[in-house]
Amino acid sequence: MKQKRFWLIRPLYALLILMTLVLWGLLFLADWRLFLITAPFVIVVDTIAAIKIFRIQQDLRKSMSSIGKMLSDSQEAGLLYFPMPVLFSTEAGEIVWYNEMFRSVVLHDGDDIFGYGLSYLFPDSPEDIAENGPRMIGCQGGFYQTFCMKTAGPQSFYAMYFVDVTRLENKRREEEKKRPVILSMLIDNYEETINREPENNKLKLLNDVRNIIQEFADETSGFIRRIDHDRYVMVVESQDLDKMRRNRFQILDKVRMVETENRTPVTLSIGVSRVTDNMKRAENEARQALEMALGRGGDQVAIKTDGGYEFFGGFSKGVEKQTKVKTRIVASALAELIKASSNVLVMGHKFADLDALGSAIGMAKAARCLGKNSSIVLDSRRNLADVLVQRLVEYKEQDLICLPDVARDLVNEKTLLIIVDTHTQDLIESPAIYQACKQVVVIDHHRKMVNHIQNAVIFYHEPFASSASEMVTELIQYLGDACRLGRMEAEALLAGIMLDTKNFVVKTGVRTFEAAAYLRRLGADTVSVNQLFASTIESYRRRTQIVSNAEIVKGCGCAISVCDFAADDMRVIAPQAADELLNINGVKASFVLYQENGNVNISARSMGAFNVQVIMEQLGGGGHHTMAGAQIKDTECHLVRTKLAAIIEEYVAEQEKKERKAEA
Repeated sequence: MKQKRFWLIRPLYALLILMTLVLWGLLFLADWRLFLITAPFVIVVDTIAAIKIFRIQQDLRKSMSSIGKMLSDSQEAGLLYFPMPVLFSTEAGEIVWYNEMFRSVVLHDGDDIFGYGLSYLFPDSPEDIAENGPRMIGCQGGFYQTFCMKTAGPQSFYAMYFVDVTRLENKRREEEKKRPVILSMLIDNYEETINREPENNKLKLLNDVRNIIQEFADETSGFIRRIDHDRYVMVVESQDLDKMRRNRFQILDKVRMVETENRTPVTLSIGVSRVTDNMKRAENEARQALEMALGRGGDQVAIKTDGGYEFFGGFSKGVEKQTKVKTRIVASALAELIKASSNVLVMGHKFADLDALGSAIGMAKAARCLGKNSSIVLDSRRNLADVLVQRLVEYKEQDLICLPDVARDLVNEKTLLIIVDTHTQDLIESPAIYQACKQVVVIDHHRKMVNHIQNAVIFYHEPFASSASEMVTELIQYLGDACRLGRMEAEALLAGIMLDTKNFVVKTGVRTFEAAAYLRRLGADTVSVNQLFASTIESYRRRTQIVSNAEIVKGCGCAISVCDFAADDMRVIAPQAADELLNINGVKASFVLYQENGNVNISARSMGAFNVQVIMEQLGGGGHHTMAGAQIKDTECHLVRTKLAAIIEEYVAEQEKKERKAEA
């Protein structure tokens, strides 16, 4: 922002005094009595203005004189014609002097800027530059390496020297635009999609998808090569990537609109990495980014950045894979690891729910069937599955549960740690046990997060699966004939499936029912399992109170409820209330907010038409398409609610924009 010039202040005050006197004179012609009454006020105001002008002139003389005293005649002449732009400013950031080189090079012989604030030229403060060293700044269309020092004296000033690096910076930016970028592309579920299509439509489907991909490549200055029937590698310039980002990778929408006979959606996933050190490393990072995109459900772009990943798309649901080849391979490798270990520890996420504990029970019993001692690491004081823990006691299987402090003593060189229902280090039950174990297996169904566990021997991750219990049930079927579960373990796994699918309503595929049928054959009783979901009358009252507090966001089909009370079982009733809100007509997604230990927790649910995972990621959380959550530290519910509503509205607007494009 510009500040007032020194010489503009004096004419301004003089003009005000003159106008006051003229108006006062006109008042005499209108009413001489009023003229006499206002006389003292006019005299006082004009006197103050005159004194102000005098003081400003004195301050200006002092400032200029202090600068002059700092410099001898030879020094002043040397700075004035110094072959480098030089500028002096006050500690308040007010420009008081600059040399001719600054005027001609930086200002391009423009208007004088004496008295302006430095913010008129650039946002950096001289104090920051002086303390933290030189830096490059953009100023008046050019780029300068700027050095700053603070002068000593009766009145301190900042002396700033500017080295013109405009040509060098423009060249660097031009080269940056041409820096190679590698895109690793994959048609999601290629085999399943093609195999389901009639023979007469397969070729047309392939041609439609490949034409879209080729048109996408033709719009850039790069090239594309097909390295497999469903994989492509594309190399473009950085400026092409910037254009793709501005268009938000419209290729995802175009591929998704390809029509198939059996209504199976065709989707595309892309991993992107800029070439920094060498092409080999960039290609490897692009493949890792593609794996990240696939781990989050596909139909999206993951761009590798310095701080992690940037995502585009990811609005559609993951398509269920019909083949179980990967499951058989993972089961075979897992069986070998279990047999080669000395003991097995199974661990879920913090505040374990029925899915985390149910899948852990299944894996722990499977390990025992294979002849290995196994325990479930669980904090019995901080979990959401007490009813299942009590069921273990009823079946005299309480020895399966082991507190984290006790389990730490069971770890040795050959201990195998199996982590279920989470894949991030921040959410596991005991980070200390994870750090102590050298062999780690991860089994999870949530959409992949950036901070996922990277040292796993087996990372079995299927975002299309309904639950970790479903994945464990499938693995158990391929662990060998010796691995047979009892009724209690089967009911624990079935409870986990029922929890995450809301009693087989959402995120349920063919393989989900196959897993449930297998557990039913093992003796799982649906009535007995349903009793695990029963609650007390007090919990039910609190849950209905949360539902009654809900408000519907207009035009979004979302219900948001803010809890205005605290309860010990809030972590249980909040998700249950979010589920119940989905039963209200017109509600596509629900969000329940509650305060806990100074933090705000959010439970988000949907019936599938609304991707709550995308919403929660913008608040630092995660999950999957129909079930997600987040925790925002050191804030209040009403602030988070406002931010949440804005994110929802932005998401809905983007979805409507895509629908309009699809219709067009």
